[in-house]
Amino acid sequence: MAGARRRFSSSRNEATYRRGREEGFPLGWKDGHWFGRCEYIIRKATPVPVKRPIHVLYVTSGKGYPYSPLDNGIVETLKLVAGRVTLVNPIDDVVKVAARERPDMMLVLDGMAMPIEKAQEVGNLGVRTAVWFTDDPYYTDITAGIAVHYHHVFTLERNCVAFYTERGCSRVSYLPLGVFPVSYRPRNPPYSIRGEICFIGTAYWNRVSLFDRLIPLLAHRRLHISGMWWERLPEFQRWKSLIDLGKWMDPVQTSERYNANKIVINAHRAHIDSTFNQNLAQITAVSPNPRTFEIAASATLQLTDIREDLTQFYVPGQEIVTYDSPEDLVAKAEYYLAHEEERQAIALRGLYRTLKDHTYISRLNQLMDLTMNGSIAAP
Repeated sequence: MAGARRRFSSSRNEATYRRGREEGFPLGWKDGHWFGRCEYIIRKATPVPVKRPIHVLYVTSGKGYPYSPLDNGIVETLKLVAGRVTLVNPIDDVVKVAARERPDMMLVLDGMAMPIEKAQEVGNLGVRTAVWFTDDPYYTDITAGIAVHYHHVFTLERNCVAFYTERGCSRVSYLPLGVFPVSYRPRNPPYSIRGEICFIGTAYWNRVSLFDRLIPLLAHRRLHISGMWWERLPEFQRWKSLIDLGKWMDPVQTSERYNANKIVINAHRAHIDSTFNQNLAQITAVSPNPRTFEIAASATLQLTDIREDLTQFYVPGQEIVTYDSPEDLVAKAEYYLAHEEERQAIALRGLYRTLKDHTYISRLNQLMDLTMNGSIAAP
């Protein structure tokens, strides 16, 4: 009897093994082939960093999460492209550090937590000072008073260049944020979170309006939404099983979720939202958000609403896909879910363009060139 049980158990184990191999091998081969293609793009497109003989004093945003991942990506990239990097927080004695270390330039991210007196005093030491605004045009009521205290202003919104220039800033440059490919990259996410379409972001009112129309049209798909305030949806109770409410994910988790889906939706924030309205000048936003580059760097197909400046960074229909209405979004999502080779080809071209042109290596090289070029006057 015992021998019969052992033979039955062995036969069952063998059958389970064969079934697992038959079902798992095609999935493993498919994933391996995809990541091999991605790795080829990564090796081909990623720029080789070259260190410049520049000493950069970097002042963090001082805001913690979600700004801390931006700080980390910029600091780690600066270490690759600048000969020396000194790191401080806004609450530190920045002037004392600058006087002791004598950097060539000071870069401040965001600038809202950095006392303007410190920026002025560092500039008076003869150090070139630069601020990189991360949330234009949504906080221009505040940043207008900060910008004038720096030698060079960098903004991720093209329409803000004239805004700062009109307020007396002599050197203003348009420089969108980039992507840190250590965080956002092709990944092999667990099958438990894999789906077809996802959106990650806060439920600003324009997004609530969009998804109120979208969800009924996409509910038959494996749809996942994550972020704050989605209880604002008129039919939240009906759709709450699709939503991770109030969840903050770090960059690696976010990239993993992007990789877990075949299509990622990008819906830009409106330039005026009743929840946050610190843009009394009503500057319209025409430039792509940081999420544009992060999704593309994760090698998934991005369906984005149209921003006027988008074509400076990606070729629609080849490296990225745009939509102009909820119905257009749904039609294109259905098309690319049914045409896998086309979907993957666009995702790979988007990955290549991102790594070639839109990483922090590219952005910081531009920033250092512009900051160190020419003579400077007191801000």
